[in-house]
Amino acid sequence: MTYKLGVTALLATMTASAAMAQDANTLAIVVKGLDNPFFEQINLGCQQWMAENPDSQYNCLYTGPASSSDEAGEVQIVDDLIAAGVAAIAISPSNAPAMANRIRALAPDIPIMTIDADFLPADADLRATYLGTDNYLMGVQMAEQAMALKPDGGTICLQLGNVAAANINARAQGFRDTAGGAEGLDRLTGENGWTEIEGCPVFTNDQADLANQQMSDVFTANPDLDAFILIGGWAQFAPQAYAQVTDQVMDRMQSNELIVIAGDTLPPQTQAFREMRSHAQVGQRPFEMGLRAPDVMIQLLNGETVEDPLFTGLDVCTHAEPGFCADN
Repeated sequence: MTYKLGVTALLATMTASAAMAQDANTLAIVVKGLDNPFFEQINLGCQQWMAENPDSQYNCLYTGPASSSDEAGEVQIVDDLIAAGVAAIAISPSNAPAMANRIRALAPDIPIMTIDADFLPADADLRATYLGTDNYLMGVQMAEQAMALKPDGGTICLQLGNVAAANINARAQGFRDTAGGAEGLDRLTGENGWTEIEGCPVFTNDQADLANQQMSDVFTANPDLDAFILIGGWAQFAPQAYAQVTDQVMDRMQSNELIVIAGDTLPPQTQAFREMRSHAQVGQRPFEMGLRAPDVMIQLLNGETVEDPLFTGLDVCTHAEPGFCADN
């Protein structure tokens, strides 16, 4: 039907409403914001599932608020989709506690799963499974790259998303625990030689322009900084601005006096990596998330047992072993 063939492309540029999900054959994927190129890869996976399953009774609907900073808007979209009677929903919660509170209040009788970002452990009973990255492991691998480049540690700044993003916070915890050599560290204060500088971590609220301004400000205020870690890829999502920021410190980056490690491996990021504007990239697999999510929701609708969690793996790129980043 026309709706099934065209809905994903339509929703990539506008916020969903209940009118866009008119029947119980809709499998909805709700992301934090349509302005983030990471989530567009999930959209492409959703579209690929539609292309591979033209005879399915179900259609994959990809949506989210226009801005990744619109936490309330994401909650409202989920509210509207439940009211519209969709078959199942996969949610990447921007504010995990707020989304969980709304799901608990609504108590929907449809399968709810999380994708890319999970609920907090206390709210895990609200979803059937989580599909996405092992975010703690992602932080571990970022720390391992930093430790390989700076075995004696140094001063460091972590750049995070928003304070309530459970997936980003899990990465930060994995990084701190690994770099510091102890579990449950709230902040690096000299453990294994690593010290988080005053004013860090910084929080981007998932905004690329803010992320680049923060990097520039940190580099200016801390000319001897040893490491800057983009726990997510925000600054690199604005290639021109990111190039201007890293131009400020390219001599220090080229000599490894300052190391930059970033999350994700989207095309503008791998280009920046090849231009030596980062020392390592630890990438998720968002396309796979979007491609697999409809099948998982169908399994849940059929009453099948689904593993929890379902991890989609990581790709690590270094200049010694560029791997995935060499030609993507």
